[in-house]
Amino acid sequence: MILKLTNKDNNFYNYMGKFFGSRIIQTETKDRIYDDTNKLWYIYIGSDNKPYGFVSIFNNVIKNIYSSNEAYLKELLEQVLADINISPSIVTKLYENLYTECGLKISHLDNYKHFVEIRGGK
Repeated sequence: MILKLTNKDNNFYNYMGKFFGSRIIQTETKDRIYDDTNKLWYIYIGSDNKPYGFVSIFNNVIKNIYSSNEAYLKELLEQVLADINISPSIVTKLYENLYTECGLKISHLDNYKHFVEIRGGK
């Protein structure tokens, strides 16, 4: 199941609290995850009602991406791309193959060792 939440929703921190400040996720993605106001979060919830991944968006730009499983992330990205006309976004390079699989175009950036720019979608 995919939930769409903001940090104003009552159950947001129940699902997302463990991700904020996680050094494991930061080390893996090379990105810090913040609960900025006005971000829309697509959160993958497993059958055990636990979160396993997310995509955050602000003004049609993807800001953060993480998933413990690429199949979950593929589902998340497909839903995001079906819902939103995504603007070019700089995201973690970790899921580069999956971005391509979802139909996104990738540009490598000279100044960003661990990030790529993605664009495409709707």
